[in-house]
Amino acid sequence: MGRADPEEGHLPAPVKPPDGGWGWIVLFGCFVITGFSYAFPKAVSVYFKELMKDFHVGYSDTAWISSIMLAMLYGTGPVCSIMVNQFGCRPVMLIGGLLASSGMILASFTTNIIELYLTAGVLTGLGMALNFQPSLIMLGTYFDKRRPLANGLAAAGSPVFLSSLSPLGQVLLEKFGWRGGFLIMGGLLLNCCTCGAVMRPLDMGMKRKMEKAQDKYEAKEMLPIGGKSEEGISTADGTKKAKKAKKKPKKGKKLLDFSIFSNRGFIIYTISKFILVLGLFVPPILLVNYAKDTGVPDTEAAFLLSIIGFIDIFARPACGMVAGLKWVRPHVAYLFSFAMLFNGLTDICSARASNYTGLVIFCVFFGISYGMVGALQFEVLMAIVGSQKFSSAIGLVLLIEAFAVLIGPPSAGRLVDALKNYEVIFYLAGSEVVLSALFLAMATYCCLNRGKKKEPPPEKNLSAGGGSDTEEAESDVQEAEEHSSDNHQPAHSTDNTVVAASEEANHVSEEQSGEGGGCPEGDGEVLARDSCNADQMVERDSF
Repeated sequence: MGRADPEEGHLPAPVKPPDGGWGWIVLFGCFVITGFSYAFPKAVSVYFKELMKDFHVGYSDTAWISSIMLAMLYGTGPVCSIMVNQFGCRPVMLIGGLLASSGMILASFTTNIIELYLTAGVLTGLGMALNFQPSLIMLGTYFDKRRPLANGLAAAGSPVFLSSLSPLGQVLLEKFGWRGGFLIMGGLLLNCCTCGAVMRPLDMGMKRKMEKAQDKYEAKEMLPIGGKSEEGISTADGTKKAKKAKKKPKKGKKLLDFSIFSNRGFIIYTISKFILVLGLFVPPILLVNYAKDTGVPDTEAAFLLSIIGFIDIFARPACGMVAGLKWVRPHVAYLFSFAMLFNGLTDICSARASNYTGLVIFCVFFGISYGMVGALQFEVLMAIVGSQKFSSAIGLVLLIEAFAVLIGPPSAGRLVDALKNYEVIFYLAGSEVVLSALFLAMATYCCLNRGKKKEPPPEKNLSAGGGSDTEEAESDVQEAEEHSSDNHQPAHSTDNTVVAASEEANHVSEEQSGEGGGCPEGDGEVLARDSCNADQMVERDSF
């Protein structure tokens, strides 16, 4: 971003997504956070066999560990949204990293399955939730034009970490047991704190530079002449009033915006995601135990998740690039529907896989489809609600999905205990994913596209509140430049300069009153001109 030096008399560049720069560091942090958030609940399934032996429990009992992690990741969405809106992304992520790490460390000392639920499930899940959601919000802040690609690259963290954490967990299990493995993984989760530290707030940093630059302009005007000190004081007072007017809307900012439920697209998306989550996570969670029950060695069974992760690594960025194409981006919801349909049909067609070769083929196609779903899910939500309401939207969506997460994998594990048959589980999970795909495509076509044809085109008026974040930032910078240029007069010690300035003030005030600007006709004093400019700034900012 081309930032000008305030010392040279130029304001900083407007606050807008840089689509690069420090955004790539933020993207890497989001990559790591996404990897831990989505891959960790699946990678923990490597330890389930040993947990079943030590605690004498069944599949459904151990599956609750992953389900509780995912439920905390989703169910605490509104709480996370409120905390982000109140304190910002960086502090929330630092606290989340500490909670996630402490949960796994405490889990290594547990003596029963209930304690595992509270430590590895609740604490670690809550910590990952406090990292996951703010990282996505920061990613949307730093990227606009390249947002589909950025979402695809960040989502690739899930398969990368899944392909590495699963074999690592198997090695740790063989050398240190499940307790030692949990302890070491708790240490790895401390990297979430590092990722939270790099989440530098873009808007606040740029606004502070603008305020500092404007204060320097005011100081330059007040220092040279004693006779102009009154003018400088009145200018500073007017600027303070304008700043107070800008701060008032922030005090009344909603911590959680429920008005998004009036958006039909958001309702359709939420229902579709609820149905999707019922069956999306079931196959990868039960895949390792299914392979072990069919006689596959433990190491090769854990390698199946690595296959899914390896394919997923390339599928997510590729799908993000496709979604960013000009002729695809307006129809990204249909691409998301196709991805879900592909994933559901893969589950159904692979339900009868009974040997290692069949499971490998299933993992290849599942990795492709699962990667497409992962790359598109949040891009579709951002496209529906916009960046301003995304923090509230994602929190509410994750809360609704949490109920599906608590229903899906545990119910599948209970069916495995009752039927001793994985074929039914794959059929059921695939049918749920296919249903969500058909619902999203049909509802989008019938409810949204037809509704757009009936509705008149929206008026392009910034005062109506329909402007983007970049446009609002640019208007703020233009107002600041106008204000500083109006008050920036050459500093001379002669009386002729003061008289010329007063005549110019009268001329400006007459033109503004003639144009209907609402500025009263002055008596030639500079103070009247300055107060008029300040009032106009407050009036414009009130829109």
